[in-house]
Amino acid sequence: MPLPVHRAEPAPVPGTATQVMVAMRDGVRLATDLYLPPDHDGRLPVALVRLPYDKNSRYVFMDRIAAYLTVRGYAVVVQDVRGKFRSEGETMPFVHEADDGHDTIDWIVRQKWSDGRVGMFGDSYYGATQWAAASAGHPALKAIAPRVTGADGIRPDYWQRDGVTQLFGALYFAAYWTDRWVYEFEPDLTRRPLIEALEEIADGIGARPAMWDSFLPEVAELPAFPHGHPFDGRPLPVLHQAGWFDNCLQPSINDWTELASRPGWAPLQYLHVDSIDHENYHLNDVPVPPELDHADVAAAVERLLPRYLDPLVAFFDVFVKGEGTAERLPRVRWHHGHLGDRTADTWPPSGSRPLRLHLGAESLRAQAPVQEEAVTWVHDPSDLVPSLLEDSFSALRFHVDESPLHRRGDVPTFTTDPVGEPLDLAGPVRAVLTVGTDGPSAHVFLKLLDVSPDGSAHVLVRGQRLIPGGPPAPVTFDLTHAGYRLRPGHALRLHVASSDFPTYLPHPGTQENPWLAVGGKTTVQTLLTGGEHASHLSLTVVDAASLS
Repeated sequence: MPLPVHRAEPAPVPGTATQVMVAMRDGVRLATDLYLPPDHDGRLPVALVRLPYDKNSRYVFMDRIAAYLTVRGYAVVVQDVRGKFRSEGETMPFVHEADDGHDTIDWIVRQKWSDGRVGMFGDSYYGATQWAAASAGHPALKAIAPRVTGADGIRPDYWQRDGVTQLFGALYFAAYWTDRWVYEFEPDLTRRPLIEALEEIADGIGARPAMWDSFLPEVAELPAFPHGHPFDGRPLPVLHQAGWFDNCLQPSINDWTELASRPGWAPLQYLHVDSIDHENYHLNDVPVPPELDHADVAAAVERLLPRYLDPLVAFFDVFVKGEGTAERLPRVRWHHGHLGDRTADTWPPSGSRPLRLHLGAESLRAQAPVQEEAVTWVHDPSDLVPSLLEDSFSALRFHVDESPLHRRGDVPTFTTDPVGEPLDLAGPVRAVLTVGTDGPSAHVFLKLLDVSPDGSAHVLVRGQRLIPGGPPAPVTFDLTHAGYRLRPGHALRLHVASSDFPTYLPHPGTQENPWLAVGGKTTVQTLLTGGEHASHLSLTVVDAASLS
């Protein structure tokens, strides 16, 4: 019985847009929508978006975004990338984006409605297309505003960091990059080897995504930046836009950190981090009621637009339109969870300091345990720790309580006492664990959670990595960054596990390729706390007075 698959085809071009087929240097034509202000007369700066998710789909609501920007003095150009929906050409992510971005900008500057200045913006993959276009160096590209994305998102190994692979990567390329359409399916991920579940998807669609060949079962090279890495090219103003609850937060922070350290780029870098997940659900709205779900409700989209677009407009007004000065823009702006929007000149903000909490006897405390203790847990490939959050891109939309996992014997936890005063996290979160495994290697997943007085626990940050086989040794984990207030009566909990399925590809407990493993072997992990082999969590905190 073939796997049931639903195919989504293009939505109608809205009446407010004019579609044009724009030719690239090789003759391939890309479907491009033009939105102009009402009663337009003259030349305008242009806001450009290049995306693979159907420029006219309800999902991207580009017609509503364009309406918001055109009344603020911008022409808006939205394009289906090569091989997607109404655009011609090969369906293959990443490899054509640099040249196609350059050629699209070149077309824009020749149009009678364009004043020759272009800014690019957009989320996720259409943030990656901005970095690709920047690498091509067109002089008319004046600024970019990549959102919930990163420059390293245009590499096959984006989905495999620190030796741990996000299973979603393979599913994403099947859903969005098999051909020009989008597919929905529910594969049987209990099948072994797991690669058979992927082939079941390909059979259901009737085609196999070419992108799989770049990382299944081994990662290969992909020429995403044929003109060189964008960081090595002409410096551009960049508004790095990220979300504290976004599963792509680390690439955004990495880009900001790297470019803020480069003399030519540093004066042009701006950081804006909101309390959102990848799909733009906000912490302030949790639990999200049906009337605020912008995936389904048009009024919720309208409510979202000012928070989504106002920082972009202020940035483009300065660097694309040329109005006002950069001094009016905050260098760093973030939403501090349960407190509100804050600004600073640097990130982490001035006055931040480290706070070290030591693991021991199921606790997290400022004082390190004197006596060494060993905590062990089993990784059983036939009984994996489940991913309670089924969609890792919608962490706040679903806001899953992780506390049921803490009753499992294979999930050690370490918890602080409830705090009596607000504890404000503002910066990187890291852990150093003295940990080992009796297997050839093992995965170790860490989640830092906010534990409410009612016992529910919700993820703040997370990190994971592959550890080598052998006795316990110090291993550093990067749990990204946080901008969050732990409220009085709440506690922090560090949750440790060796699987998180199906969000991550499970370790077979052997040296087999995990895509090809049929069975598996149980392994035992050992974590040492106290004595000479202390394990600790390192937070970055700031005094509440400095946030007022």
